[in-house]
Amino acid sequence: MGHAWLPASQQAALSSGRYAVALATVDEVLPLRRAVFADPGPDAFDGASTQVAIRDRQTGQVVCAYRYMIFPGGEALAKGYAAQAYDLSALTDFPGPVLELGRFCLAPDCHDPHVLRLAWAVLTCIVDAAGVTLLCGCASFAGTDPAPYSAALARLAQLHLAPSAYAPRVKASQTYAYAQHIQPQDDPRAAARQMPGLLRTYLSMGGWVSDHAVIDPAMDTLHVFTGVEIARIPPARQRLLRALAATPPLDAEQGKP
Repeated sequence: MGHAWLPASQQAALSSGRYAVALATVDEVLPLRRAVFADPGPDAFDGASTQVAIRDRQTGQVVCAYRYMIFPGGEALAKGYAAQAYDLSALTDFPGPVLELGRFCLAPDCHDPHVLRLAWAVLTCIVDAAGVTLLCGCASFAGTDPAPYSAALARLAQLHLAPSAYAPRVKASQTYAYAQHIQPQDDPRAAARQMPGLLRTYLSMGGWVSDHAVIDPAMDTLHVFTGVEIARIPPARQRLLRALAATPPLDAEQGKP
């Protein structure tokens, strides 16, 4: 597994405003993870991952965190976190480096949109530096009951299922085959309200999802496998992401980002 990180000059540029981005230890990000998920604590994948934290310089608080692993190709995904819950054998021949993103969390009391912009700016830099061709991970809904997310799951089933060539198959013992059980409906506003922010971002980049959700009582979540083929990100979205990566964040005194 490869590890890519920002050159010192790029890290300094992205950290020039109110928020600072840096590598972190699991202990530094675990309090935030536990505030967002029912996180049972460090696992074997934490040690193999690169941990990223975005910290508020004014308060010292970690306001966003995630971990990532970079694999040389699709065949190595079997060593990743998502492969414990999904059969990813269809991705074995996916060419080029694959980045698996996990434990993405945002502080519940953080409402500054620039934090997420900075998180994606950092990821864009890493993807470009490592030549990543596929970004993947698990996008989580809070709780294990699918009922509150009927509109969102219907939207996923109608518009965003993985191509058959790459579709993850069932592996976990507790799953919900939402693509088979949800009646068609068209309520995009309700779907948008029900979808977690990370999943909305994936979909805005042309992402696709598994046709089933995994029920994870340990994390108290319902999650779907999500893949984003870098080459298929819409050009306008690519330009926006790279513009974010090239533009240092504004200080609070300089105006809203």
